[in-house]
Amino acid sequence: MYTPEFEDWLFHVLLPFAAYATLAGSAYATLAHAHEAMFGVAAAALLLLFVGIHNAWDAITYHVFVNRGGRMNERPR
Repeated sequence: MYTPEFEDWLFHVLLPFAAYATLAGSAYATLAHAHEAMFGVAAAALLLLFVGIHNAWDAITYHVFVNRGGRMNERPR
């Protein structure tokens, strides 16, 4: 059984929460400062992009190096 480490909590919970909180804050700030709020939207989108890339890379490396499933030593049928 896999137990999450700090990096997993960071990239699966904390950083996406921060990005969505920034996005919500930017939506609220749009009423008064529309031009400046777009920088918050861009920062949130960029953070979500980087988090998504990291999580995809992490999942692939986990399945390749840790969770091979025993298929490497089997004979082909």
